[in-house]
Amino acid sequence: MKVYIKAIAYALPEDVLTNTQLVELFPEWTVDKIASKVGVNQRHIAADNETAADLAVRAAENLFKENQIDRSTVDFVLFCTETPDYILPCSACLIQNELKLSTSCGALDFSLGCSGFIYGLSLAKGLILGGMATNVLLLTGETMTRHLHPKDKGNRTIFGDGASASLISRKGLAEIGQFSFGSDGKGKEDLIIRTGAERHRKPLNDSMFDALNNPLSSDYLYMNGSAMFTFSNLVVPALVDQVLVRNRLLQPDINLFVFHQANKYMINYLRKLLSIEEEKFYIFLEHVGNTISSSIPIALYEAKKEDRLHGQVLLAGFGAGYSWGGVTLNFN
Repeated sequence: MKVYIKAIAYALPEDVLTNTQLVELFPEWTVDKIASKVGVNQRHIAADNETAADLAVRAAENLFKENQIDRSTVDFVLFCTETPDYILPCSACLIQNELKLSTSCGALDFSLGCSGFIYGLSLAKGLILGGMATNVLLLTGETMTRHLHPKDKGNRTIFGDGASASLISRKGLAEIGQFSFGSDGKGKEDLIIRTGAERHRKPLNDSMFDALNNPLSSDYLYMNGSAMFTFSNLVVPALVDQVLVRNRLLQPDINLFVFHQANKYMINYLRKLLSIEEEKFYIFLEHVGNTISSSIPIALYEAKKEDRLHGQVLLAGFGAGYSWGGVTLNFN
């Protein structure tokens, strides 16, 4: 049995933070510097009363409307998020109710970041191959900007909020190939929010500033940019090789590479490291920023609009955890 991505859609918050606005807050930046280094001109910011689940519901409604999908056919909801509505109940259950899906529909949250869409595809494929579902609604959603320190000029240039919705089924536009995965928890300190869960439930209120005037706080997102860069350069080339081997393909067989949209500098460096031609490498960051688990499906949606999805497409996600995963999609 083959399993396919049948359709993809996404949703973004209405509020936008532009580079011009950031430069007003951080005069040491320039609009051109942010755009050239990070590759982002604007990013969407969730409103105070807007959650990742809310965005995922909007993405799902867009999916149903744009593709004339009968929601009654959905029999499982998977929701990838690191910013759930509650510790409990599961956000996927709230989404099932909000979308008015059948109560015989399964619902499950899983917490993973930039590799989350890849892992979600594998879970959806497994549910279908195992005979437990026929149409899986795979959702991703994050409101990570809420967890950025107001004076964190680095991360505020990179991250944006958003959500995606994909329908995984036995028929569709892209056959899901074989996967490769990896994880290394020794890297947990390099991309982390230390407080708010069971290890440290209460805020530590320990904010300080380093020698470059960057904020350091257990209560906000911390990213060790140089360590994440080194990690990506080590694991992504090997990941791409493993995905090619498992799918019995060679690099020239791939028509398009779609990596997690971390930032322009990092993924362009990976492109050069792997000797991938520019015309075979897709970047969509300019108007949305790094949307974490939603970055790959948003890029796929935009690549489809540009008629860039043909034949074999290789996806690679990598980030917090550390975790990484890759897969090929064969577009008919």
